Amino acid sequence: MGLKKISFKTKEELIAHIKTHEPTFYYSSQTSTVIPYDKLEEIYSETDFTLGDLSRLPSHMELTANNTLLVKGPVNWKDAKQFLRSKHRNLMTAPTEDLALISAGAATSATGERCFHFGNLRSQIKKIKYINFEGEEIELSSNCAFPIELENIAEYQKEFEVYKDFKNAPYPRFETATDLMIGTEGQLGVITEIEIETTADSPVHHLFMLLPRWEENVAPHLEILEKIQAFRQQVILCELIDANSFEYLPADERPNQGMDAIFFEVMGDEFENFYEHFLMQLSFLDENLVFELSESKFHQTRASVPRAVFEENSRMGVIKMGTDVQVKIADFATLMQIYQDFSKIGVRYNLFGHFGDAHLHFNFMPQTSEIPACKKALESMYDKVSQLEASPFAEHGIGIIKQKYIKSFWTETTFKTFKELKQKCDPHNQFFPQGYMNLKQN
Repeated sequence: MGLKKISFKTKEELIAHIKTHEPTFYYSSQTSTVIPYDKLEEIYSETDFTLGDLSRLPSHMELTANNTLLVKGPVNWKDAKQFLRSKHRNLMTAPTEDLALISAGAATSATGERCFHFGNLRSQIKKIKYINFEGEEIELSSNCAFPIELENIAEYQKEFEVYKDFKNAPYPRFETATDLMIGTEGQLGVITEIEIETTADSPVHHLFMLLPRWEENVAPHLEILEKIQAFRQQVILCELIDANSFEYLPADERPNQGMDAIFFEVMGDEFENFYEHFLMQLSFLDENLVFELSESKFHQTRASVPRAVFEENSRMGVIKMGTDVQVKIADFATLMQIYQDFSKIGVRYNLFGHFGDAHLHFNFMPQTSEIPACKKALESMYDKVSQLEASPFAEHGIGIIKQKYIKSFWTETTFKTFKELKQKCDPHNQFFPQGYMNLKQN
C-alpha cells in the first residue's frame, strides 16, 4: 500500500504499462495547483497510488502547412512560444506558468492570459491523439462529433447552456470529438499529441495602470471591467495583480507603489485607439499612473506572483486554499463584495488573475490554525457562486483539492454521464481513479 512512481522513456513503455490496467495518475511537470504533489503520500497512505511520470518521453514540435502547432510528448508552453517565434508565429494561449506542459493544459482545459482576445484553449485545439485502456492510440478531431454514444447527452448539453459563455464550466462540454480529452484530467486516457491554432507574431504594447486597493475603493476596477469589454479585438489580455500579491516579490521588483495594478497587452497598430478611446475615457484616469513595460519585464512580473504564492504555501506546509471563480460581467461587483468580506476575516490573502474575463484567483495564505476559518469561508462562497450560475473552477481543473466543492454544481445527469463514460472508456478504472468522475452523488 502507498505511493509508487514510474517514469516512461518511450511510448512503448507507456503503452505496456497502460495495458496492465494498473490504476495510475499520469503527470508531467507537477505545476498543477489542484494536485498537492508533496502531500500525495500522506493523503493516500492507506491505498495504492501510482504516479506515472510522462515528462521523460520523447518530444517533438512542428509548424504545419496550416500554421497549426503540432506537439508530441512533453513540450512546455515556454519552448513552444520560442519555437513559434522563430517562425514568426505565436501562441493564442499563454498560461502564467509557462513551464507547464501543453498536454496537461489540454487535460485540465487551462486557458491562460490571452483568452480575453483569443478565446479558451478548447476552441484552439484542432486534433488530439491519446492512448486508450487497450493501449491503442486514437485520433480525435474538433471537426467531428463527440465519439462516445451517451444515454443522457442531450440533457447534459441542455444543462450546460447556462455555462456556455464561461471559459470552462463545472464539467466538460462534450460536444466535439476532442472534448473527450479536454478538461477530463486524464481520467479517460493519456494524451500523446495535440495540434493547436497559432497566430501571427505581431508587435504589441505592454503597459500597466495603478489603481487604489480594491478593498478600499473598487469603483475604478468596476469601470475598467465594464469599458474594456468593447476592446476585445484590440486588447489581447487584461490582468490584475493586487497590492497584496506584490508583497511576495522582492522590494526592487514591485512597480506598484503600494497600489493595485491592471496589466494590458495591446496590439501595436491599435495602441493609439486604445489610449484615446479607452484610457482617456476613464473617469478616474491619472496619466502619471500609467506605465509602459518591456515584454520580458511584463511577463516576468505577471508570472512571478503566482509562483511566489505557491512557494509560500509550500514553505508553510499548507495546501493551497484559493478560488478560480469566473462570473458574468454583470455579477462582478457581487464577486468583489465576497472577496471584500474575505479580506476582513483576519487571514493573509491576495488577489490576481484574468481581470478582463471577470475571472480572478483569490488566495488565502493561512497559518495552520486559520485553515478551518478559510474552509468555512470558501464553502459559503461556492454556495453563492452556485446561486449566481457562475463557474467555480474556470481554468485549473478540479484535481484533488477542489473535489469537495464541486458536487453541488452537478445534477443527476452529470453523475450518470461520468459513470457511463468511465464504464465505456475506462472499464478497469485505471486512469486517475481518484479523479472527479468517480465521485458519488451521495
